[in-house]
Amino acid sequence: MVDESTRKTLSSIPLLKTKAGPRDKELWVQRLKEEYQSLIKYVQNNKEADNDWFRLESNKEGTKWFGKCWFIHDLLKYEFDVEFDIPVMYPTTAPEIALPELDGKTAKMYRGGKICLSDHFKPLWARNVPKFGIGHAMALGLGPWLAVEIPDLIAKGVISYKEKTG
Repeated sequence: MVDESTRKTLSSIPLLKTKAGPRDKELWVQRLKEEYQSLIKYVQNNKEADNDWFRLESNKEGTKWFGKCWFIHDLLKYEFDVEFDIPVMYPTTAPEIALPELDGKTAKMYRGGKICLSDHFKPLWARNVPKFGIGHAMALGLGPWLAVEIPDLIAKGVISYKEKTG
């Protein structure tokens, strides 16, 4: 089901142990620590592999996440805002990752810019509760989505490169 590259990426992202969501008070604090440790390791691995492609931060409670993701195409960096809320039923329910500025620009997206992950990602997530976390959602969800959708949107002229100004 998953290719060798994905398997290698997954094996380098630490698995989580605590099955807790935002309503679980003290257990959520423990889960959040695990989430941050896992994400930090994933970002470090990406940087070491020259594959750095996102930054995330959360509100104090760890329930709202936001940041930037980017995709390099023909040596040009396309950057997007990324955001998601932790669902009430997390980690049983995966977060719905959104790229708001791409809302309505592709069929593989729901209202509000939420990317479509249902076919491949959700069954894999369900089999791996509570071991998968935010880092896994980025690696298995947003990363592959960007790799497929962004080149297509560029080719169709739906999105174009924006020069960064000072």
